Amino acid sequence: MKVDTSKCNYCGACVGSCPVNCIFLDETRIVIDENSCTKCGFCIRVCPMGAISAEWFE
Repeated sequence: MKVDTSKCNYCGACVGSCPVNCIFLDETRIVIDENSCTKCGFCIRVCPMGAISAEWFE
């Protein structure tokens, strides 16, 4: 998973969409725990800014 920080507005939509709670919002960025991520793609779909991407999803 990649988060494009130039597009991300830190709205938290991805955090709320993650069924395994592996996305966290800290003070300066979105953090995705790659070890816990199931690659469901929910975060990619809900991001209003299109800031999250993954090679396997494109």
